[in-house]
Amino acid sequence: MRPDASYDSAPLQTARLYLCTDARRDRGDFESFVDAAFAGGVDIIQLRDKSLEAAEELELLSVLAAVAQRHGKLWAVNDRADVASLSGAPVLHVGQKDLPPGAARSLLGPAAVLGLSTHSPREVDAAIAAAQGPGALDYFCVGPVWATPTKPGRAAVGLDLVRYAAEADRARDAGGPAGGIMPWFAIGGIDLGNVEQVAAAGARRIVVVRAITDADDPAHAAKSLLDALDAAAA
Repeated sequence: MRPDASYDSAPLQTARLYLCTDARRDRGDFESFVDAAFAGGVDIIQLRDKSLEAAEELELLSVLAAVAQRHGKLWAVNDRADVASLSGAPVLHVGQKDLPPGAARSLLGPAAVLGLSTHSPREVDAAIAAAQGPGALDYFCVGPVWATPTKPGRAAVGLDLVRYAAEADRARDAGGPAGGIMPWFAIGGIDLGNVEQVAAAGARRIVVVRAITDADDPAHAAKSLLDALDAAAA
């Protein structure tokens, strides 16, 4: 990880359940929803809604920030480093075709947590190699494990890439080139019915969307996912 005294990696290192949600305009319950999700054990919540104008996104992020602070949890912005900077977001997540991590880091400074999506062994290797330096990454996501409507047109990578990332992680622990542990999350179509398969492939952290956003009881859904993840990894 990058050597900077202002960077506290502890909340990220212990994070296991990461939730991406839209603005929930159809339900009008954004604040109560994120509150319930955090209460159920979600560690990081990312607002990901391409339909939002910047002003509306900033308004919702202020709500998310206040709820996250009450729970002592992290919150994230998707793609836009300008919005992350203006909102004071502790986490920014970018994709392979978004602003390059180095450029994002130059805008956000050393204290922000920066994550990247990966979809191939080459991209996983590149993410691991980017664990140090001025544009350092703090975590990466591997997926989509299964096809998902939240990423239309994105081919599923299957469990093989999860296994690849897990093996790379083990190699790094044994003294690999990255020097230290960079957290990584499996993402894409993960729910209570298949989380055991993801854990068996080596993932210890997951990102979910519909498994919690579609649940009648978000807190219960989050707790059930964590219990299943723990049981599968035991």
